[in-house]
Amino acid sequence: MSSTTTVEARAPWSAVIPAGGLLTITDLRGNQAVDFLCYDAHDTAVRYSAPDTIQAQGNIFLTAGSVLLSNEYTPLMTVVADGVGRHDTIGGACSKESNTLRYGHHTWSQHACVDNFLAEGARYGLGKRDLVSNVNWYMNVPVEDDGTLGIVDGISAPGREVVLRADTDVLVLVSNCPQINNPCNGFDPTPVGMTVTPPDEAAAALAAAARA
Repeated sequence: MSSTTTVEARAPWSAVIPAGGLLTITDLRGNQAVDFLCYDAHDTAVRYSAPDTIQAQGNIFLTAGSVLLSNEYTPLMTVVADGVGRHDTIGGACSKESNTLRYGHHTWSQHACVDNFLAEGARYGLGKRDLVSNVNWYMNVPVEDDGTLGIVDGISAPGREVVLRADTDVLVLVSNCPQINNPCNGFDPTPVGMTVTPPDEAAAALAAAARA
């Protein structure tokens, strides 16, 4: 049976999604960035690779049909439904160090996504060396013709969803982004929903979503 968890603002979350299962990420109030990493649940040395994913699809943005590839060029998860249309692969995760560099030393004490990843990853024996470039669901990072990029107001809305199918057993780490110094969360972090659907229900769930 599917289970849904509300991840409070600024909080971490994790789960093992079995092959064929679904993870639905719901932007409950709109304009909330969700930092995301995934690993092979049986060998965490095999993990999401932004460069391989970008190269394989020829696009820096993720949307329905995008396959999240590992550093061994194997599929980890596939985006099977997307209510937004474009998600970031290059903006990275906020940290105390990047906050200080970008926004000033007074931000050093602020909680950050790297803190969430480290705290949640430690439950599975993961450390700082296991953190790689992450996906930012719902975050809007446009790239200009001259290569300039920025973090601007999101293009999501309350209730919008992204649905991912696990292509193998995967460990998912999430940081419900606590950033308050740029518009990625509308300067006001809010809760998100995480729904895990087991493989035996996944086909019916996808069919129902297609009819909606």
